[in-house]
Amino acid sequence: MKLTKIHLLNFRNYSNIHVKFGDGMNIFVGDNAQGKTNILEAIVILALTKSHRVGTSPNIVQFHKKKCQIQGVVKKDKIISKLEVEIMDDIKKLKINQTEIRRVVDYISNLVVIVFTPDDLEIVKGSPNIRRNLLNIQLSQISKSYLNTYNEYNKILKTRNEYLKILFQNSIADKAYLDIITEKLVEKAVFIYQKRKEYIDLINEKIDNYYCAISGACGLKIKYVPNVDFSSYDSESIKEKLLFVFQKSYMKELNYGMTMYGPHRDDFAFYFNDNDLKYFGSQGQQKLAILSFMLAEIPIFSQICKTAPVLLLDDIFSELDIKKRNRLLKLIQEEDIQSFLTTTDLKNISKKYLDKAYIYEVKNGSIEGR
Repeated sequence: MKLTKIHLLNFRNYSNIHVKFGDGMNIFVGDNAQGKTNILEAIVILALTKSHRVGTSPNIVQFHKKKCQIQGVVKKDKIISKLEVEIMDDIKKLKINQTEIRRVVDYISNLVVIVFTPDDLEIVKGSPNIRRNLLNIQLSQISKSYLNTYNEYNKILKTRNEYLKILFQNSIADKAYLDIITEKLVEKAVFIYQKRKEYIDLINEKIDNYYCAISGACGLKIKYVPNVDFSSYDSESIKEKLLFVFQKSYMKELNYGMTMYGPHRDDFAFYFNDNDLKYFGSQGQQKLAILSFMLAEIPIFSQICKTAPVLLLDDIFSELDIKKRNRLLKLIQEEDIQSFLTTTDLKNISKKYLDKAYIYEVKNGSIEGR
């Protein structure tokens, strides 16, 4: 899968630009606040319909403009698709080959991306919600059934929470209806648990190899931490345990007015030699762990999607010494995928990688290829 070109209209600091991309490594170089990250963000929105940056929607459309457009051309094998996302007053219009797509589930996966940004340190250090969001985004790109089931789960979860409040306020309300809702919730939860566990197991098969290759040290793994203790992840075991937990916790959930257990409370953690990196890892170790996680996803995406994803790495070289920088670039080049990197300078990057890269200079909302 390759993103061959992009057109941005009234997006961030880009008024109207067209950029063609190379099939391999694309490096955007320039001072801070010139628009390098905005290019990566545009690619993410083109792929996922939403930004990976938090709290940025009001600034996406240029000041005094009513709407912005992101258009891109994606080549997958011999198939060429024209994607478009138009944003106006937080309302999005999605198009594939000029045909409007009304459901996000029918749009996502036409451009599959893996993205790393400096803010991703929060994947290790931040709240469980950040890690769940990462799992949901990645699984949604490679499995439409996951995205559909996850959306259905959230609708049922909302209904269940609302009915718990009704039961708390009205003692004559019918608890049997709650049991029906719970059965439906559990049905969706089983699938989500299994897919997340399966995905983390796949990551664990590969993540330490990447960490070793970049850092020279080995011992990284991911631990899946649901808030229900399962002895097995087969369907019947998960179902029985969840129904037991909900029955046992009825009064607790009634008092809180919310569903206390389920995949919406999941977590996972990064461990190096049995030490949780959230508490015992340096910032450099945490960054390498997340990078290794992203790199481990490349062969998984490639196998499931039958095509390589596009890799986006924002400000990737900060806090990496020269050896680690070039080891990382070697790994990216060996994966033989299209990648987009941003940096403030090209110093300490081996010439053998620069010679094969497509380099763009970014300055004040303009992009010029070298």
